[in-house]
Amino acid sequence: MADTTHSGDSPTDEPRRTSVTKRGGGDPATRGRTTIADGVVEKIAGLAARDVVGVHAMGSGISRTFGAVRDRVPGGGGGKSSVTRGVKAEVGEVQTALDLEIVVDYGVSIADVTGDVRENVIAAVERMTGLEVVEVNIAVSDVKLPDEEDEEPESRLQ
Repeated sequence: MADTTHSGDSPTDEPRRTSVTKRGGGDPATRGRTTIADGVVEKIAGLAARDVVGVHAMGSGISRTFGAVRDRVPGGGGGKSSVTRGVKAEVGEVQTALDLEIVVDYGVSIADVTGDVRENVIAAVERMTGLEVVEVNIAVSDVKLPDEEDEEPESRLQ
């Protein structure tokens, strides 16, 4: 007796299956990658640190002096430099570390001010960027005395 095979009877002739790929499947947040520049984190941290009562200024005396001169020169890049002055960020894919240099007002508790700065900076950076802040190192470079003038050179222009 002769064997006959019909289409689909052979193990190699399996019925065709149509796979339907669902468009737009998955969480939209997982489609693609977001990178955040160091300067973005520096701006957020700089503004958050300045919001703390007891922080008089950011950066060392010399950087504030040069920054004040740069701010007065047209096209000197004053907008960015004044916000990020005294802030250095290292940004990875999911974490960031920050170094801040601040000047505190005379009479405030430096421990309280630096604690408040650290707390405010961590909250702002993590909320706005989604990055984990692994450390915030703070260097207090000066104390602003009540009778001291700010270290901004007088402009020769009127």
